[in-house]
Amino acid sequence: MPAPSPASVLDLAPVVPVVVLRDTADAVPLGRALVAGGLPAIEVTLRTPAALDVVRAIADGVPDAVVGAGTVIRPEQVTAAVDAGAGFLVSPGWTDVLLEAMRASGVPFLPGVSTTSEVVALLERGVREMKFFPAQAAGGTAYLKSLSGPLPQARFCPSGGIGPDTAPEYLALPNVGCVGGSWMVPADAVLARDWARIERLARAAAALSAGGTCR
Repeated sequence: MPAPSPASVLDLAPVVPVVVLRDTADAVPLGRALVAGGLPAIEVTLRTPAALDVVRAIADGVPDAVVGAGTVIRPEQVTAAVDAGAGFLVSPGWTDVLLEAMRASGVPFLPGVSTTSEVVALLERGVREMKFFPAQAAGGTAYLKSLSGPLPQARFCPSGGIGPDTAPEYLALPNVGCVGGSWMVPADAVLARDWARIERLARAAAALSAGGTCR
């Protein structure tokens, strides 16, 4: 049975792994490795034909995981992802049509923003938790720090270009709940099915916090 949807994706762990899988057979062992390493929230991006089957496999086969769907850009993807067992949704951006579909889904969602106007527009619509994407290219920690003064009610999951060396800088910010990244699921480790290596990388990521110390 899939894990229940969280009240907030931002508070599950300091890092949300961003996963791209092309082989559904890898879904359960990868999910188990990430959960064993302390990262229960797993974002499966809808970038491959197998993505929805991967979401379904993790939801059914890794009960301690909270699996979500990322790169959600169309309302029909919202429905398909939730039907597959997604417990949360992540988009790289948003429109009113997409936002309404995500809101109607009944699961937590993180619409993507990269400008102050987008943040203000979401706050007007009652949304306080967002994905900041592409984080490094859109201004990184300096930009998010600047937003924390005038818009302290907004909380973010920055994603895009973040690695283990820069993640603590983001996690030190008062308006950042977690970061998204893929460094703990490197393509060569997935290809080799080196789940032990992925578990070690996940464990190190789960220990990250501001300044790089354990939470």
